[in-house]
Amino acid sequence: MIRTAWLLLLAASPLVAQPRIVAARGSWVALQQGRTCEAAARSSGQVFKNREPARASLSFDAGGPRRGQFAARLSRKPREGASVMLHVGGQPFLLMTRGDMAWSRGPAQEAAIIAAMRRSGGMRVETRSQGGGRIVDRYPLNGAPLAIDAAAACAATLANR
Repeated sequence: MIRTAWLLLLAASPLVAQPRIVAARGSWVALQQGRTCEAAARSSGQVFKNREPARASLSFDAGGPRRGQFAARLSRKPREGASVMLHVGGQPFLLMTRGDMAWSRGPAQEAAIIAAMRRSGGMRVETRSQGGGRIVDRYPLNGAPLAIDAAAACAATLANR
């Protein structure tokens, strides 16, 4: 069922070269597109009409600078200047933001996020909406370790070609 949902999501983007599924387990999938591989999941929360679903990913570049960069597309645009926090288990991480996107702050934070994801059952991205309400996008982590390992191995294999 998860794989079917991902295939439908991928098919909805006709102008972009379609990613190749490397591995899938639980709520997570590892994808390869060009020289970038990523572990990704859609939020388990509400999907808004005329809006892409919230999505979290960890990107790995083949021989490039990204080695597990965390990114999240939020379910709604946050309030201007609002902090966006990623909570993995009980561990909080302050993210950088622009528009409805949030990113990790660098390699040390990315390594800590990946380590926390490996030992936790869930994570959430939290901020304030433009109207002042809470935005909470939740992600189960079942299948995340496999997808992370598969995406990292995919990038390493591409780097050696």
